[in-house]
Amino acid sequence: MSTDSLGKMYIDGQWCESSDGKRVPVVNPATEETIREMTYGTQADVKRALEAASRAMKTWMKQTAWDRAKVLKKTADLMRERADSLARTITMEQGKPVPEAKGEVLASADTFEWFAEEGKRAYGQVIPNSVPGKRHMTIKHPVGVVGGIGPWNFPIMLQARKIAPALAVGCTIVCKPAPSTPLSLIALFECLIDAGVPAGVANFVTGDAEMIGQEFLTNRICRKISFTGSTKVGKLLMRGAADQVKRLSLELGGHAPFIVFPDADPEVVAKAAVRGKFRNNGQVCISPSRFFVHEKIAARFTEVAIETARSLKLGNGLDSGTEIGPMFEKRAMDNAINLIGDATQRGATVLTGGKRCSTFDRGYFFEPTILRDLPPDAKVLTDEPFAPVMPILDFSKIEDVIAQANNTPYGLAAYVFTNDLSVSWKMAEGLEAGIIGINDPVPATTQCPFGGMKESGYGRELAHEGLEAYLETKYVSMQLRDA
Repeated sequence: MSTDSLGKMYIDGQWCESSDGKRVPVVNPATEETIREMTYGTQADVKRALEAASRAMKTWMKQTAWDRAKVLKKTADLMRERADSLARTITMEQGKPVPEAKGEVLASADTFEWFAEEGKRAYGQVIPNSVPGKRHMTIKHPVGVVGGIGPWNFPIMLQARKIAPALAVGCTIVCKPAPSTPLSLIALFECLIDAGVPAGVANFVTGDAEMIGQEFLTNRICRKISFTGSTKVGKLLMRGAADQVKRLSLELGGHAPFIVFPDADPEVVAKAAVRGKFRNNGQVCISPSRFFVHEKIAARFTEVAIETARSLKLGNGLDSGTEIGPMFEKRAMDNAINLIGDATQRGATVLTGGKRCSTFDRGYFFEPTILRDLPPDAKVLTDEPFAPVMPILDFSKIEDVIAQANNTPYGLAAYVFTNDLSVSWKMAEGLEAGIIGINDPVPATTQCPFGGMKESGYGRELAHEGLEAYLETKYVSMQLRDA
C-alpha cells in the first residue's frame, strides 16, 4: 500500500481526506489493536464522487468494449501478482486465515478477467418484422452511475462482483466498503489505478452507512445501487429506491440447509460439512447453517463432525497453520453466544465448543460449536446465524426434509449429498434456493449466476446475468422509405 493512499478515499482520480478531516480506527480482530486510522467521509464527499463518476461516464461508455477490457484484464493480472500482499491486508482487518484470503483474491481476479471478456458480448438482436417496410432491433446501453455497497466478510470479492461488470459495460461506480475493512478496498483500487482506470470511473468513499445509502437513493446521478448485506437493509433500500424507480441488485441474507441422505458416506460428508460450516467462522452468506442428516447415518456423521471440529486450529490468520481465525468483531462473537444460550435454554445440547476460546487473552476467538436436540423455534434455526455454530437435526422422509429446508424466509443456497440421481433431481426442483450444490459444498464460480430467492435477494451477480444487471435494453423500430 503506497503512502499516497494510506487511510484515504479515492475520488476523481485523487487520494483524499474527508472534507471535515474525521478519521476512525481500523482494528485487527485477532489482536484488538488499531492497524491504521481511516478517513471518514461526509455527504459532500459522496456527492463529489457521484459527480466525478457522472462526468467520467461520458467518455468511458464511448470506449470500445475491447479498450475497457484491457483495464479489467490488467487489474486481474496485478491482483495475481500482488495476491500475497492483498491477502495479508484482508487477514489483518477481517481475520480469516491467509490461505482463505488469498483464495478470495484469486477468485476476484478471475471475476475481473471474466467480465473483461463478457463485456465484449453485450449483444442486442435483430427481430423479424411483421409489417412490411419496418425493421426491429434491440441495443444495449449502460444503466448509469452505480453505487456499490459491500460488506466486511469478503471485502475484495464482493466489491469485484460490482466493479467488474459495471466497468465492463461502460458504467462508472462509487464504492462504499464496510467501515471495519476499508484497507482491502484501497489495495484493490491501487490495482485498478495501476491498470489505467481513468479518473472518475471508479471512486471509493467511506462514512456513515445510512448517510451514504440515502445519498445513493436520493441523488439522481446514481442510477443503480448494488448492495451485499443484510435482508433488513436490503428492504430499506427497496423502499427508498421506489421514489426514483432506481435499479437495484441485492444479495442478502441466507440460511442454507445441508441435507445428507443415507446413501452418502457419513465420514466424507461430515468432514466436508465442518470445513464448509466453519470457513470464515460461518460468516459467509452461503454458509451451510442447518444440517439435516438422515436418521440411519446421523450418529456416525455427528461423531466425525465433532472429531473434525475439535481438530481445527484456531489462531491469528497471519500465523502458519491457522485454520480458523477470529470473528470479525466483538458484536459477532456476542451474537454467537446469544444463539447458543437461546438454544440450550430451549433444550439443545452442546456437543463441542460453545464458548469464547480461553487460549487467547485478546482477539475475538470462538470455539467451533456443534449442537443437537434443537427445537424448531431455536433462533439458530430461524434467524440467519452468521456464526460458527453447527446445528444437527435428523430426518427420515424426503418430503419432510424439503418442507423443513424451505420453512424459512431465506432462499440463497442449499446443499444436498446423495448418490441417487432421482433424489438429486427432486431436491434440485423442490428446494427454494437460488444456488444448489449437489455433492458440491463450494458451488460459487464466476461464470455461473449467484443470487437468492424469497428474502435472500433481488437479481443475480456473476455470469451473463451479472452483466445484464448493469445494462438497459433499448428497442429500436425503423420505418424504411420507399426507394
